[in-house]
Amino acid sequence: MANKETVKPIKRRFHYHNHLLDDATKEMNEWTGENKVVEIHLFAMFSEVFKAHDRDDAESLFIVGTRNTTPSLEAVSVTPVKPWLFSRVFAVLGSSFVLLAILFLVFRSNNAVPGMIFIGSLTVPFSLLIMFFEMNVFQNLSVYQLLTIFLVGGILSLVATMILYSLIPSGNGTSWESALIVGFIEETAKMLVIAFFINRFHLNYIFNGLLVGAAIGAGFAVFETAGYTGQYGLVTLLMRSWQAIGTHTIWSAIMGAAIILAKDRHQPVTGSNMVAPKFLRFYLLAILLHAAWDWNAPFAVLDMLYLQQWVLIAIGWLAIYILVNAGLREARTLQGQRILKATQLGR
Repeated sequence: MANKETVKPIKRRFHYHNHLLDDATKEMNEWTGENKVVEIHLFAMFSEVFKAHDRDDAESLFIVGTRNTTPSLEAVSVTPVKPWLFSRVFAVLGSSFVLLAILFLVFRSNNAVPGMIFIGSLTVPFSLLIMFFEMNVFQNLSVYQLLTIFLVGGILSLVATMILYSLIPSGNGTSWESALIVGFIEETAKMLVIAFFINRFHLNYIFNGLLVGAAIGAGFAVFETAGYTGQYGLVTLLMRSWQAIGTHTIWSAIMGAAIILAKDRHQPVTGSNMVAPKFLRFYLLAILLHAAWDWNAPFAVLDMLYLQQWVLIAIGWLAIYILVNAGLREARTLQGQRILKATQLGR
């Protein structure tokens, strides 16, 4: 049994780290307009992943966003989001990759390699995209619209990136200065495309911004990983596949939500929104996360068990959690305003 002298330092360290997390969530939550600590409950958020769901449950999620299946504001759920379908999509794609790998390794079939590159590049980003699709409580974007944003938006963001690279010298991307320029170029390119699609589909909610950003980031990640794998081999695919849980998809989701925070509801995104503090803070966060990811840091400890990547993944997902909380707060506020307005009209 541990003695009191041993337990006390452990408790102090726990409370210290818990205090740091509270400070971080409060500071980032202030960027969304609320001066309050956000409690992190990841196990509760993903609790539905481990429960049984039948095909009808899945199909009901995939048919939202049409003229007949978009709920009214009063019918929007404002309970904590609990996505689960993304895990089944991940299982299907992951199983497909394993089968292709068996075809390649056991039967020496080189015809399996293109499939491995495609499925391997797709698995994590697309699964994350489905998660953001599930979390969009307004259910006002259809699968057809989502795939359009994912494919066309992903390619457009790559085109915009190449244009910016041709205009701005970026270096090798591993020094701090070069990594910062690369982060600025790629996140700015994706931000421009995100803003275009938000205007194109007249979107007004934080969850919409998260979803559109995730779709464009996922498309960018899939095509970029496939391209790098074609150049450098399947080892690159394996590395970039697991790391995709914390890169382009969530960085772009952060920017998409920030654009919605900065713009006036029911108004298009304008240049003035791009210099609003509510946008700039999250935009700079996405650039810094990207730059820190690419940076070849001169600290050996960061190479141990990919510590640098895991820290950045944690920061990125902390921002996502804060923005999900802001999205639910927005939905509750809008419902409250609608009820108040209806009550006043009824007098």
